[in-house]
Amino acid sequence: MEGTRRADIKPGIDVMVELTEDKRSGRLTGGKVKEILTSAPTHPHGIKVKLENGLVGRIKRIIQSN
Repeated sequence: MEGTRRADIKPGIDVMVELTEDKRSGRLTGGKVKEILTSAPTHPHGIKVKLENGLVGRIKRIIQSN
């Protein structure tokens, strides 16, 4: 599932995010959502979140939802 809809995102779900510094390479980083930073209901490039490890990025893929 893609991470473009805020309604699909809940704290604690496993996601793959694209960090700002990885935009050019397209490298994805996995983690659990700690906080949702995007306030809009949708975003074409992915909802921006903070992971439990403190990294911030846009969700490209939802791995597992609770």
